[in-house]
Amino acid sequence: MRTTRTSPPTTARPLMRPKPSLRPAEWLCCATGALLVLSGCLHLLVFAVDGGPWDGPVSWRKPVTFGLSFGLTLIAITWVTSYVRVGARLRTALLVVFAADCVVEVGGITLQAWRRVPSHLDMETGFDTAVSMMLAVGGGVLVVLLTVFAVASFRSRPAGPAGMPLAVRFGFAILLVALASGAAMIARGVVLTRTGHQEAAYQSTAPLKPLHGVSLHAVLVLPALAWLLSRTGWSDKAVQRVMYGAVGCYATAVVTTGVLAVLTW
Repeated sequence: MRTTRTSPPTTARPLMRPKPSLRPAEWLCCATGALLVLSGCLHLLVFAVDGGPWDGPVSWRKPVTFGLSFGLTLIAITWVTSYVRVGARLRTALLVVFAADCVVEVGGITLQAWRRVPSHLDMETGFDTAVSMMLAVGGGVLVVLLTVFAVASFRSRPAGPAGMPLAVRFGFAILLVALASGAAMIARGVVLTRTGHQEAAYQSTAPLKPLHGVSLHAVLVLPALAWLLSRTGWSDKAVQRVMYGAVGCYATAVVTTGVLAVLTW
């Protein structure tokens, strides 16, 4: 009697979902952000070789800090807005304009650093005035673009794992504080410059710089923490509790630097 061999039952393998690929605009923004970060790092080396003051309106600090900050912010916004429920075409257009504006801002600041003149609030010559006004207008464009994303994040609940909607919303909310403090610095500096108080204009920005710096990167730090927590295997409730604590700590830091700014401005 012939026996038939039966093959062992096969277990179905779970289907692997392909990882989402970056769109061309996202690649462009991330590459631009990386180049801006690289520019900041290279100018840190220039500072180490050339020396000079770190503080003040004319120093290598500005191309270093602005290159790093704008580069990281551009990369962060490109990533974080993928969770914001906004039309694909509108998001692409806003990101491309944002990337171009970041290049203009860092480029103008870097140019003036190599020329050994202030980048902001400098009305000494026609060219310097043009650069200062270009940077001011670019700052206004940044405010508009990022405000659009911030409003969109609150109009519809952002996507993402547990904790990410909270991180995105509060990241953008705190980012608006950075934009407001930056606009206040420029506005007061321009008024002082126009009234003949050039040195006072440069000094007037110092009290708001800590508030501006702390609140600027919440849109990167909080979503990054939410992303890391989503990889821990913790329950959604545990992740939410940690995120509420993180938001509270970050808000406390912003309020503290804000109070110090008011007291010293």
